[in-house]
Amino acid sequence: MRGGLSIVSVMAGMFFAAISGSGAATTAAVGSSLVPELRRKGYDPASAASLIAASGTIGVVIPPSVPMIIYAVIAQQSVSKLFLNGFIPGVAMGLGLMAIAIVQAYKRQYPHGTALSLATIWYTFKDASWGLMTPVIILGGIFSGIFTPSEAAVVAVNYALLVSLFVYRDLTPKAIYYVLIRSAITTSVIMLVIAMSAVLSWTLSSWQVPGAIAQAVLSLSENPYVIMLLIVGVILLTGVFIETASALIILTPVLLPLILQLGIDPIHFGLIIVMGLAIGMITPPVAINLYVASSVTRLPLEQITRAIIPYLLGLIGVLLLVLYVPMLMGWSGS
Repeated sequence: MRGGLSIVSVMAGMFFAAISGSGAATTAAVGSSLVPELRRKGYDPASAASLIAASGTIGVVIPPSVPMIIYAVIAQQSVSKLFLNGFIPGVAMGLGLMAIAIVQAYKRQYPHGTALSLATIWYTFKDASWGLMTPVIILGGIFSGIFTPSEAAVVAVNYALLVSLFVYRDLTPKAIYYVLIRSAITTSVIMLVIAMSAVLSWTLSSWQVPGAIAQAVLSLSENPYVIMLLIVGVILLTGVFIETASALIILTPVLLPLILQLGIDPIHFGLIIVMGLAIGMITPPVAINLYVASSVTRLPLEQITRAIIPYLLGLIGVLLLVLYVPMLMGWSGS
């Protein structure tokens, strides 16, 4: 179909999300492999990079998810319940991005994909089976309790290294050196943003800004639907300026009592706050996924930021669906 490679990009982001638990890692891994191919096929480079960055937000929603673990610890909720309830919102985010990508593909007359046959699918699946075992090992190990998410990362890296060296034989010792250098550069960009965000979060906390915001929200309305919309606005605004982990540490203790007072399930709220802060990963100035996409693709940040707007609006729409549809249905995460 026309623009099929855009759909592949989003699905790759969703697939990698089930491995990494990190939006930045998803953006870096998928972007470095797919953006050059998207460019080669005639896709707009900035739009391709922004789509990969937007897909990276799914990395913290589809489990395993580092922010979900942070929220669970602070809110004293079940990590496994958050993980199990994170699949559907993550898939919904992916479907929303795919829909926008298809519209853009027809509007910009992107090329059709190559014909697909069952034989090709089987051959490709068989060839990729060693690589496809990675998420099976990670998710299987985590959900069975064999190892923690952090230990899963170590297992995954070692497994991928052995498969690349001895099965596919597409990685040489010299290439490993360049992979490590490139990883260090990408990580340094992320850590610099987090460090600056930590300074800002400390400043806001010392001025008691989150508490003031929560009180202001309560004073505006008594309608739970209106209050939840205002809370989502606060979450999105916080994600613009503060890195995800720092924002969770600041907002969760402030907003959780308010949520419980409204009768909202804390597991449902956990999904909302993680999704809202994930969207912050593509909203400058603290937009880690955009910085990573810019670093991987060597495109100016301004170009990618302009191209991200349709995907940003689409993800906010999905967030509102995840917020209001379960509320109207009286959803419970138990």
